Amino acid sequence: MADLKSRLTKQEEVLFLRLLGSKRTSLLYKGSIHGFNVNTFHYICNRQGPTVAVAYNASGYIFGGFTVQSYSSSGAYLNDDKAFLFRLKGKENESSPIKIPVKIAQEAVYDNGEYGPHFGLGSLVMLSENKAAVSTNPNAASYTFNAEDLYGNDPGLVECEVYRVEDVGEIMEIPWRKIAWTAGERLKLMEEIRTYKPYLNNVSQFRVLILGPIGAGKSSFFNSVNSTFRGYVTSQAIAGSDSTSVTMQYRTYEVKNGRDGNPLPVVFCDTMGLEEKLEAGLEIEEVPNILKGHVPDRYQFNPSSTIHPHAPGYIRNPALKDQIHCVAFVIDGSKVEILPENLAVKLREIRRKANLLGVPQLVILTKVDEICSFLEEDISYVYKSKPVEKQMQLTAERLGIPLSQILPVKNYSSELDIKFDVDILILMAVRQMLRLAEGFLDNVPMDHSSDSELYK
Repeated sequence: MADLKSRLTKQEEVLFLRLLGSKRTSLLYKGSIHGFNVNTFHYICNRQGPTVAVAYNASGYIFGGFTVQSYSSSGAYLNDDKAFLFRLKGKENESSPIKIPVKIAQEAVYDNGEYGPHFGLGSLVMLSENKAAVSTNPNAASYTFNAEDLYGNDPGLVECEVYRVEDVGEIMEIPWRKIAWTAGERLKLMEEIRTYKPYLNNVSQFRVLILGPIGAGKSSFFNSVNSTFRGYVTSQAIAGSDSTSVTMQYRTYEVKNGRDGNPLPVVFCDTMGLEEKLEAGLEIEEVPNILKGHVPDRYQFNPSSTIHPHAPGYIRNPALKDQIHCVAFVIDGSKVEILPENLAVKLREIRRKANLLGVPQLVILTKVDEICSFLEEDISYVYKSKPVEKQMQLTAERLGIPLSQILPVKNYSSELDIKFDVDILILMAVRQMLRLAEGFLDNVPMDHSSDSELYK
């Protein structure tokens, strides 16, 4: 038998997937290959999960119906509140998608072995009488439509195809966080960050400590922020993947507004990655020294011992501007459920130490494009993605951080040029850091206006 090939053009396929809210489909049945026969249809398409039936007539209409329920020739009506009829192309062969949701979910699909794809009380029936044809009943209450609009009143078919929908239900219709995905929004966020000024005179830049397990993308996040403001993808901080931490020094990085521009009001402080094993990666007891501002730039970490007052470069009396004003935990969003418990314990202990010092925290959830296939090509689906929402909720539970302080991002990794939608997520994360850091200053004693030591 010949290989199955979809009749949809590339452009039609894009509209088709968008209408389904899906990324992947598999062609199961094709009338011109398998025959326009209901028994063959059920033999191939039963027990396949969510499917969509697509009809093509000689007038150029492409139309059909979708159900999340699986056919089984049960002889019963299938309850499906997600079912719908659709038109992909109308008269004069123009792309004009319409979606007709089910009105009575209990009558969404008639699963009878004597009929082909059968929607509602005869609203749309394909392979009618084992022929290349459809029959309709627009007066049935199951679906409300006009036959002329749906298929041009041309019941004869030149083709009928049935696809399995592989990833149905991953995308919500309404995003649970609303964002304007426009180039103008990107510029607005950049300007807000550029012009931001801490309200204490002795703090010109907020210092944000970047912490996280090895391989989560700590250094890559800084590089991505830097790329956004440079206007091209760049890599200043050492980044990569290894079984142990790539970053071996404590480094502080400024971000400039463009190649020759002024520094932004944020300094990123990068450290060794956290590791599951004891005496490996960043030592937990080192964290309070970093938060208090005792650790100098380019300090070489020693996993077997923490910095002490007699160490070279030790800052004995750090000023308020030298201390950490916000902690950003960078977590690989695609691996939250398999995050080793020892690492989760370390992260919660760091949170406890930061809380004792009044330092606010947030989570940067990286690699979200690996959580949901839709995001591989269009990151703007991030707040419509159920898998991403699930991972964010799981992160909140495991680390004890409010969902409002968890921000999904995609770091620049394989790209050569920046993208405005990727930039928007990165910029939103930076803006939230600035807002939380300002909250840290709100808790500084009112008489703390000099460079005296804050922590006793």
